Amino acid sequence: MSNAEIDAARLLLRNLGIRPEDLLTATATNPPPTFGEYIPRLEKLVTAGTLRTYRPYWQRIQTQWPDRRINEPTTTELQQLVEDARRQALVRRNSRDGRSAGEHMAGAIRSLYRHARNDGYIHPSTNPADTVDSPRRAPSPRTSLSHRQLQQIVHTVETTGNDPELDSLILRLHLETACRRSGALALRPIDLDYDDCLIWLREKDQSDRWQPVSPTLMHALAEHSKRSQHPEQQLLRYHDGRPITDRRYDHIWDRVGKHLPWAATLQITAHWLRHTTLTWVERHCGYAVARAYAGHREPTRSDGPTLTYVRASLPEVAAALALLTGEPHPLADTQPTPYPAHRQRS
Repeated sequence: MSNAEIDAARLLLRNLGIRPEDLLTATATNPPPTFGEYIPRLEKLVTAGTLRTYRPYWQRIQTQWPDRRINEPTTTELQQLVEDARRQALVRRNSRDGRSAGEHMAGAIRSLYRHARNDGYIHPSTNPADTVDSPRRAPSPRTSLSHRQLQQIVHTVETTGNDPELDSLILRLHLETACRRSGALALRPIDLDYDDCLIWLREKDQSDRWQPVSPTLMHALAEHSKRSQHPEQQLLRYHDGRPITDRRYDHIWDRVGKHLPWAATLQITAHWLRHTTLTWVERHCGYAVARAYAGHREPTRSDGPTLTYVRASLPEVAAALALLTGEPHPLADTQPTPYPAHRQRS
């Protein structure tokens, strides 16, 4: 084909409003769907964990571009969505300039376009999501709390507030299991295994797992589950039966900050408890047990061949819990030594 013919073809496409890359992704009889058409289909396809993480961001895209086809936005426009999500993020006590919201929006965009590529709507060579950047993640300020700090927090939670029983249960649940907030909020009465003192945690990245708990915590969870009307409904509830939300956590840590100025300065949240417990487990029981305790993904060959052989078993996690709480566990073989934070609470 001569240069004149190529120029003529380009002129024709321009007059028709068609970009050359459009020819790679669709035909006139089967154009790519709009965001308003594709996102509801995508929400039915992905896992529950992915949906919890990305749904708010997909819905934001759907609201902004309901009638726009998924192959139309440019990389610059998608990057603007990331920046808008960062700027419009809710300001919380532990906010860091909206970086987390920006990261989640970038992840949501990449996930959406990965499915669109697999469905044949986006050609790999013209995927605008490939070069969308996430905000640079700042180093986490969280560290392990000292025994004195932890005891002060426990005392404040147990002696203040309008439902110390509920707040103490939430605190102990996070201290024993190092679970994420989402895992605690997703817990249901049906997720309790009374015989083996296990709870079924459902958290992000499909890290659903059985997590050992002490007999004391299991008894407290069983008693608290009576506030729920159905075994498949949320376990953690107020006295009147209403399920708690993220706002209960905000209430707890706002109250702790008012009584403990150092906690307000450090912006302590429940995730600090996860850091504290996992640090203790790693120091006393090793890296493999701490990784299993945290529910982190299993190592791959890219992480090094040795790591694939040092996976910790559920009994080993139970043994670490027994050591941490000072209470025997049905699945653990070791004799426990009390953890200072629990020694005064038993």
